[in-house]
Amino acid sequence: MKHLNKLIVTALLVAGCTSEKPDAPVEEPGIKPSHPQKAVIYQALPRLFGNTTETNSPWGTIEENGVGKFNDFTPRALGKIRELGATHIWYTGSLHHALVRDYSDYGISIDDPDVIKGRAGSPYAIKDYYNVNPDLAENPAQRLQEFRQLIARSHDAGLKVIIDIVPNHVARAYESTTKPAGIRDFGADDDTSVAYARDNNFYYVVGEDFRVPESHDYQPLNGEPHPLADGEFEESPAKWTGNGARTAQPDINDWYETVKINFGVRPDGSKDFPELPDDYAKKDYRAHAEFWADKDVPDSWEKFRHITHYWLDLGVDGFRYDMAGMVPVEFWSYLNSSIKMKAPDTLLLAEIYTPERYRDYIHLGKMDYLYDKVGTYDAIRAVIEDKGSTDRVAEVQAELQDIAPHMLHFMENHDEQRIASPEFAGDDRMGVPAMVVSATVSAAPTLHYFGQEFGEPAREDAGFGKASRTTIFDYWSVPSVRRWVDGGSFDGGRLAEYEKELRDFYRRLLNFSTESEALRGEFMDLHPLNRTEKNGYGDKHYAFARWAGDERLLVMASFARKPSSPDLGIPATLIQKWQLADGTYPLVDQLDKSRTAKLEVRDGVGRVRLDLKPMSGHIFRVGG
Repeated sequence: MKHLNKLIVTALLVAGCTSEKPDAPVEEPGIKPSHPQKAVIYQALPRLFGNTTETNSPWGTIEENGVGKFNDFTPRALGKIRELGATHIWYTGSLHHALVRDYSDYGISIDDPDVIKGRAGSPYAIKDYYNVNPDLAENPAQRLQEFRQLIARSHDAGLKVIIDIVPNHVARAYESTTKPAGIRDFGADDDTSVAYARDNNFYYVVGEDFRVPESHDYQPLNGEPHPLADGEFEESPAKWTGNGARTAQPDINDWYETVKINFGVRPDGSKDFPELPDDYAKKDYRAHAEFWADKDVPDSWEKFRHITHYWLDLGVDGFRYDMAGMVPVEFWSYLNSSIKMKAPDTLLLAEIYTPERYRDYIHLGKMDYLYDKVGTYDAIRAVIEDKGSTDRVAEVQAELQDIAPHMLHFMENHDEQRIASPEFAGDDRMGVPAMVVSATVSAAPTLHYFGQEFGEPAREDAGFGKASRTTIFDYWSVPSVRRWVDGGSFDGGRLAEYEKELRDFYRRLLNFSTESEALRGEFMDLHPLNRTEKNGYGDKHYAFARWAGDERLLVMASFARKPSSPDLGIPATLIQKWQLADGTYPLVDQLDKSRTAKLEVRDGVGRVRLDLKPMSGHIFRVGG
């Protein structure tokens, strides 16, 4: 049976509840995430969240399709998000990025559609790091003040605020019109006669002008006439493109709307800055800050330090770092230690997809949390799509056990397809077992994407944005979210009954995840043991135990599309840790108190007989 030999090894690893890698750094006090509560991060795009216009015309303008505003996050809306279980809210796309609409009346230069994706633009092509998107303000001239008011409302609702920082690249026409006195724009002081200089902010293709990518299939604004959509964009000399493309004319599939930031990495990959001694993996952020205090660092490092401290001063509580793995880990040590020295409770979350580098970005880069995408997310998704088994889910947990509290879990975000989309599961009910596992398997935060709680399927092409992923490039509204917003009442008055029930499931799960001490405690994987027994437990089941103090939990998920009745085995090692004598113990599902079972302990070994519905997830507490 596929993966079975690995599972036997996994069973040995998790028997003692850990799988510490021999070469993993030993953490000292202060090096672990500084957030004792298990966080729930609610991700929302203000551009879409409060937009109730139902037109949804592909490539539609603001006038046609409408746009959400910061002010749509009313105290009632934020209270409902908090009620769902959120502890943090990530306002995606808040920073001022390149977009097609003309805001020249407000002193903002016009952007060229030839280097913009979609009409509303990519939130990851930042044009001004010191201000917010004018689309999102009632009065663009007061947009920063409106965002500050949103931060205050969020805090009043009990929510901490996260925004994106995009260090790897900026918009091709970056220009901050609102930067503080003494701050210079990216590239303003670059020596453009050389491909690379340590204190240049960009890399250059010397002697060549930028040329717009060629494409037979794509035209800016879908071919709509526009005075600047002429297949040309003035940039001389050409800069390297955001994904690292080094040609004057990037490919249409490159991140051609952005330019790559130079952090002092030479074109040959060597480093033009001090490196951290190996033992700094064992040191806390204070030691890292002290290390960098007397070091001469590249100009781009200093610019991002100022940017992040600027937003901390405005009340922001955390940063989600876009494509953090494309930026050297030494920079993260420098930046994150400076942030923690200023505001120790700041939440630092990195998008990274290279597992072999996870420990460096945690221990050396001082990240609180990393995306667990290529591990847990991909493994669960494969189960849902019948392309893999829960054996792989168990293997991933063993591989990551030493850093599990640092690995953010999610089943949806702006980059991933919606669970209910035909291109993924095609059934919102598959989110139930997936999210039960995702939200409870570790002490790390859970990310929840707006609309997920309603089973939003993202069925329509929005223009540049395509079906299955809610668009981040277009003026659009989200049908299920519109029904919940219900004209600004945020009462779900237009939701279908199944949508209300799904939201209630998410509310119960996410709130339990933040309140349970056990979910911040010990872990034992029950999957390897049960896969070696003939007890009705199969490769569409996943079970594990979590506990702290007298709170003992058995988590059971079934991804099967038919009813099943596994006879779950509980090993003697766990019974001993729980100090259970022979006897019968009631189990009560913490997500549905009417659902119960029994744990039978005989001769120091436990068994639980379960009757599971298709696509179900349960959190049983021993003793009720």
